[in-house]
Amino acid sequence: MQPDRRTLAPGLEISRILTGLWQVADQEKDGTLLDRGAAAKALAEYAIDGFNTFDMADHYGSAELITGEMLRQWPGIARPLAFTKWCPPPGPMTAEIVRAGVQERLDRLGVDRVDLLQFHWWSFEHPAWLDALHEMKALRDEGLIGQIGVTNFDAAHLHLALADGIPLVSNQVSFSLIDRRAAGPLARVCAQHGVQLLAYGTLCGGFLSDRWLGQKDPGSMGDWSRSKYLRFINAAGGWDGFQAILRAADIIARKHGVSLSNVATRWVLEHAHVAGTIIGARLGENQHRAANLKLFQFALDAEDHALLQTAFDQTVPIPGDCGDEYRQPPFLTASGDLSHHLNEMPKAHEATPDPVVPDRARVFTGSKWEPIAGYCRAIRDGNRIMVSGTTATHGVDHTVAPGDAAAQTTYILDKIAAAVRALGGKPSDILRTRMYLQGMEDVEPASLSHGRFFADFPPANTTFLAGSLIGNFRIEIEAEAVLPR
Repeated sequence: MQPDRRTLAPGLEISRILTGLWQVADQEKDGTLLDRGAAAKALAEYAIDGFNTFDMADHYGSAELITGEMLRQWPGIARPLAFTKWCPPPGPMTAEIVRAGVQERLDRLGVDRVDLLQFHWWSFEHPAWLDALHEMKALRDEGLIGQIGVTNFDAAHLHLALADGIPLVSNQVSFSLIDRRAAGPLARVCAQHGVQLLAYGTLCGGFLSDRWLGQKDPGSMGDWSRSKYLRFINAAGGWDGFQAILRAADIIARKHGVSLSNVATRWVLEHAHVAGTIIGARLGENQHRAANLKLFQFALDAEDHALLQTAFDQTVPIPGDCGDEYRQPPFLTASGDLSHHLNEMPKAHEATPDPVVPDRARVFTGSKWEPIAGYCRAIRDGNRIMVSGTTATHGVDHTVAPGDAAAQTTYILDKIAAAVRALGGKPSDILRTRMYLQGMEDVEPASLSHGRFFADFPPANTTFLAGSLIGNFRIEIEAEAVLPR
């Protein structure tokens, strides 16, 4: 028996259990690299047993090099699949920079084409992520990339990328009995566009297993992985709710003659928009391939789902949407606080001080109309910031997501937030917005995008039906912010 398979894209059929190689970095944390030949042999054993889809990243130690060695030695015609991620630091994403990033993946894997290249971006306020994806699309057309995916994108920005013409096939996100965010708005976007999820964290770093059933709250953990997922457990309402989920999963596991971990993974796999789950491998150490094959020998029934729902009701939803843990509090990551990292990132725009009036500064965002019409994107006078009417223009004249009011609203609000931040403010300082919409059909999608962005700090808002926006612009937004004194 081998794992079930799923078509991720035309011509790309994957194992529904992907072998994750993030633990290579952990195994090499003391600076000693794994023996590449032995590690490649261990990978080949996974592939022979049908677990032939490997997931890694540019920062997973020597994982790409090990996989490259395994591919080099592979005797068959249908070689295993190598999925990797490119996670560049925010900054300009020129054609040369993107090509260099992709070429490094090709060189390390020793292949002519990356089967699936997944893109991660830290802050959507820095708009160069769109440049990167468009350059990746060009390299896909050139044949250097097979398919393009993203990692940790929320529903709004996944929709925005797709509406702007990026042919994404996957989004890799956290999804588990504890972290159920991917069953919300993201599921609807996936259904609308035919995108599938690759789920990680399905076992919450090992917490969703028999060994934690009935155990006391450890309070803290010594290793980075369990520290991360303990934060998820606490954010979901704490240890008691977590134990309720474990008890329900244990009852279901005994009923079907499988492990508690099998139940946890099966629940994720049964979501229609999930192509596969990623289960980590410590090369040369424990292997659980036979146990994981039991995932495909049973299915959850209505009684099982009802029992799990009763347990879910004893927890609280993880706040926000998928990927928010990397971009805003609460930072449910290994370090537990990424604010310093985000503060060190380069701003999308720089403020220009007024040469005459003290405490006044302006931000220009590169639109071709700013110098022609004689205006700036935003101006700060004292503790007030006023943002000009902003449309979904990227760079000089690229119209983002033509005709899509929801996607354009998402892009505009990111652009406004970046301008406010360049002038010393933050999005929560925005006290008023005004939206000018092309037609009645744009009111609901634009309002929903506005509501998502300002969910925790809603400003006063006025909506106008302008009916006179030019081209493919469906919405224009202006804003006012006041900095705390």
